[in-house]
Amino acid sequence: MGKEDSSEEVCSSEDMVTNLKASIRELSGKVKEQNQRKCDVKVKLQQLRERINAEGVDVSVQEELIPLLRSLKELEKQESEVRSNCEAKRSALEGAVCDMEERVAKGEIPEEDLDVLLVESLDHLTSAKKELAATLREIVSLKRQIDDVPCQSELLQYERRFSELNVCIQEKLQQTRKLYGTYNALLEIKDLMLKEISLLNSIGSQFQDVIGTPAGRVKLIDSMEGVMKGIQQKLGKVQLGLQEEQRLCDASKEKHTAAAAEQRKCYTVLRAFQEECIRNDTLKSQVSAVNSTSSSEGMD
Repeated sequence: MGKEDSSEEVCSSEDMVTNLKASIRELSGKVKEQNQRKCDVKVKLQQLRERINAEGVDVSVQEELIPLLRSLKELEKQESEVRSNCEAKRSALEGAVCDMEERVAKGEIPEEDLDVLLVESLDHLTSAKKELAATLREIVSLKRQIDDVPCQSELLQYERRFSELNVCIQEKLQQTRKLYGTYNALLEIKDLMLKEISLLNSIGSQFQDVIGTPAGRVKLIDSMEGVMKGIQQKLGKVQLGLQEEQRLCDASKEKHTAAAAEQRKCYTVLRAFQEECIRNDTLKSQVSAVNSTSSSEGMD
């Protein structure tokens, strides 16, 4: 009976040792997988740097990438620390396994101690898995942030769309201002016509009664003078508006004249540049012909 119990304890100890070895192998596999993902992230970052240099991303995007790259370096540093800790733990566990194998072979370790060691090893393995998962989540989050940064082609597309939208808004604004101006002008014409009709109706209805007495005639003259003053004030406001519009029109004409002169100057410079290009091509062809003639004579 004593031999059977000792053999069962040895078998149980060997099973625990096997489980510890499996845990160590699993931890080593996780570390290798993390190293492989780290290499993949480094390769993709290098490709991203090459694409940034090739496409010429502007300064704002580069400044946005700098803190992300710093975060990646910090994560790599943390990863190296975690890996070194894992290596140290693995070495310690391997040493403990070897020591345990020797003690199990000698029958020095009771079953209770093996259970305690197994529980501690499983706790270490679980904590290592949690640290590895947290590091991998940070790496994936950083990779997504880098992928969310728009490239140069996307920025150019956004700029083009915003320019088109700005042009549409300006056109709609000019059209709205024109319609409001037309509406205000028609409203003023309506008010003047209503006042004119009211004045004519008043004069027509009261003219015969007022013109017969001197006081009525004086009152009519005063009323007409008041109407004339109101018309003069209205005419003055209209003339001021006309002068302002004329001033704006003159300024627009001056701008148009300056733009036309600048356009003519550009055409003149372009024509001179084209002539110089033609002259340069002619000189190049002449030089090429002279060089070919000299080389053929030298060979003769």
